[in-house]
Amino acid sequence: MQFLDGMAPLRDRYDAAILDLWGVLHDGVKATPGALHALDQMQAAGWRRVLLSNAPRSIESVKQQVAGYGIPPDRYDAVVTSGYLTRTALAERADPFHAALGRRFYHLGPERDWGLLDGLDYELVQTPERAHFILNTGLFDDETETAADYAGLLQLARHKDLPMLCANPDRWVNRGKRLVPCAGVVADAYEALGGKVAWHGKPHPDAFRACFRHLPGIAANRVVMVGDSLPTDIRGANAAGLDSLLVMDGLHAEEFGLQAGKAADPARVEAAAAKLGVKPTGVLRQFAW
Repeated sequence: MQFLDGMAPLRDRYDAAILDLWGVLHDGVKATPGALHALDQMQAAGWRRVLLSNAPRSIESVKQQVAGYGIPPDRYDAVVTSGYLTRTALAERADPFHAALGRRFYHLGPERDWGLLDGLDYELVQTPERAHFILNTGLFDDETETAADYAGLLQLARHKDLPMLCANPDRWVNRGKRLVPCAGVVADAYEALGGKVAWHGKPHPDAFRACFRHLPGIAANRVVMVGDSLPTDIRGANAAGLDSLLVMDGLHAEEFGLQAGKAADPARVEAAAAKLGVKPTGVLRQFAW
């Protein structure tokens, strides 16, 4: 595991990067300090830059969101979102799980995620009793609630044997300096009850297959994944056979002992990776060139 000050030494090693958004390019409030410069240097080096987000929203919605954080569309080449992957799976119904779903769904998630299935042949219902499946994009209120607040809903869904689609496999993200729960913690709780869950997004294969459709002619060994999450970004890259760079100043910053003006503890990074059975190729303090 190589500890790097920035990505410049890798300039000639890769032809493309798959980049996580939250924790790498922005912190949920603003762009990270080195993000724009690093994206520009990647372009100057001839790299393709694909943004891969576990946001349960459309590609266009995420592009608008990151533009609001100061990252305009000319700073990258393509975007893939878990929301896009979920919508595509429901539109195509190409596998047995999705083909067997009914058409009525109950949407568990905040208002900003509503409308993900607009334009498709599905009916939003207001109670899980009338639903054929649950579309899980997160908690209704991730500022005050936890997965425990949904115990009753999940018990009801399990009793009805409702399938769940998790459109954001993240368990937690940093919003500024606060850790907030995501759809993945609710999906975990449902699976613990024996519920059936289909996952869309990192670390699952559909996310990386979608990215490679934007990288024609580029071999996998010339692509690097850059992310701040060991269980989603690094695990997904490992499974896809890609090199990966772990950004320490993100989701795991506290776990790694990262403090202002101090170096992270490499032993903590290596121990955390080993505990999850994953291995980043390299480690960056923050996303920078």
